[in-house]
Amino acid sequence: MNKKILIWGLALAIFLPACSTGARNQSETSTLRIAALPIIDTLPMYVALQEGLFSEQGINVELVPVASAPERVQLVTAGQVDGVINETLVVMLFNQETIQLQVVRYALRPTPGHGHFFILASGESGITDVEGLKRVQIGVSEGTVIEYVTDRLLQDANFSSDEIRIIAVPRISDRMSLLATGELKAGVMPDPLASLAVQQGSVNIIDDSNYPEYGFSVISFRKEVIDNNPDAVRSFLAAIEEATVLVNDDPEKYKSILSEQGILPSNLQDTYQIPPFPTAGVPSESEWTDAMLWLQEKGLLNINISYSDSVNPSLLPDHD
Repeated sequence: MNKKILIWGLALAIFLPACSTGARNQSETSTLRIAALPIIDTLPMYVALQEGLFSEQGINVELVPVASAPERVQLVTAGQVDGVINETLVVMLFNQETIQLQVVRYALRPTPGHGHFFILASGESGITDVEGLKRVQIGVSEGTVIEYVTDRLLQDANFSSDEIRIIAVPRISDRMSLLATGELKAGVMPDPLASLAVQQGSVNIIDDSNYPEYGFSVISFRKEVIDNNPDAVRSFLAAIEEATVLVNDDPEKYKSILSEQGILPSNLQDTYQIPPFPTAGVPSESEWTDAMLWLQEKGLLNINISYSDSVNPSLLPDHD
C-alpha cells in the first residue's frame, strides 16, 4: 500500500468531527468504554473486570471488542469509546491539530525474555542471524509501531538505511501464512502470534526484549473525557494497578482469559508464558521524541507534538 494513501486514510478518520451524534457526554455517566483489540496488552483490563476491581473503585467499565486498528480509530474519533490501548505514534497523529488524546499509562513493555515484537525469518529462507536480514524484504504494517520497531532494531544492529528493506503486508494473518510457505523471507509479528509462528517453523532472529524504549503500548483517553471526569479515569487506573499486581503474582491463573478472548491460540495454552506487566508509569520524553522523529523521517508528520500536552501522568495512583 502506498504510504501516503495510508496516512491520508488515517488522517481522514482522525479528523472526522469528534462531536458526532454518537459522542457521549462523560460528565453524565461513570461508565467508561474502552476499545479492546484481541491483544495480550488488554489482559489486566479483563482481570479487573473478572475480579470486580472496577466496581470496587465505583465505576463501570465496558470493553468494546474491535477487530482492527482502523476500527479502533473510528470509534475513538466518533466519541464512541473513551479510552484505548494504542501507541505513542497514534497519539501523535491524533494530536496534530488539537490535543485529542492523552497517554495516561504504559499498557505493556518488553522485558528481558519477553519480547513484544519479533523479526522472524521463514524456516524456508535459510536466514539464521541478523546479518542474514540485510537487504531482505521484511513484511510489516507500514507507518505503524511495527515498522518503527523494525527500523530501530536493525539500526541498533548497525544496519545502514539501504540495508533495511521492508514490504507492506498489513494483515498479520497474511504475514503468518507467507512466512510459513517461504513466500516471505522475513516478517514482524507481535506475541503470542510470534510464538505460534516459531512453533510452526519460523526462526526468531531479533526481538525487542532488550529494547523496552521501542515496542511498548500505552493506555490513552480522549482529553474531553479526562477534562470532564478525571475521577473516573483515576479510578480506572487504580483498578488496573491492582489487576497488574494480580497478573504478575499469578500469571497462570489468568491464562484462560487469553484463550476465551481469542488472544492465545489453543496450541500455545500449555507452553506460552504471560509476560510481566508494567506498574504505574508513562513514557519518558526521550521515548516520545524518538518516535516523533521517526514519524517525521518517514514523512508522516511535519510538526512537533508537545510531550507535556499529550502525556498525562497526573491520574496514576500515588502520583505526587
